[in-house]
Amino acid sequence: MRLLLDTHVVLWWLADDTRLTDDLKHVLDTDPDVYVSAATVWEVAIKQAIGKIRAPVDLAERISDVGFRELPIASRHAVAVSGMPLIHRDPFDRVLVAQAQCEDLMLVTRDVNIRRYDVPTLVA
Repeated sequence: MRLLLDTHVVLWWLADDTRLTDDLKHVLDTDPDVYVSAATVWEVAIKQAIGKIRAPVDLAERISDVGFRELPIASRHAVAVSGMPLIHRDPFDRVLVAQAQCEDLMLVTRDVNIRRYDVPTLVA
């Protein structure tokens, strides 16, 4: 299974948060095709800077250390965002949807608005 993690899923996984089921944690621990978007690291950095969230300052390194794969933002992802309906106004979530669509990934999220897009999802 090729998975792309929504930002909240990454943060919950790193914190061993009980909102993630043991089954999902197992998949994330063992599946070699788990991706984290550069948009996630960007979003967390912005929210940290304005004091909205507390997250590890070494987030990118921790993501790499656990074996998740980095997914850069490519031009084709930006173009895909431009053709999306405005179901969700969060630009980071829209990039994640576009990346999942373009790269044939299943998006792991709890966000109900994301699940309204034409993208395969796994509910976190």
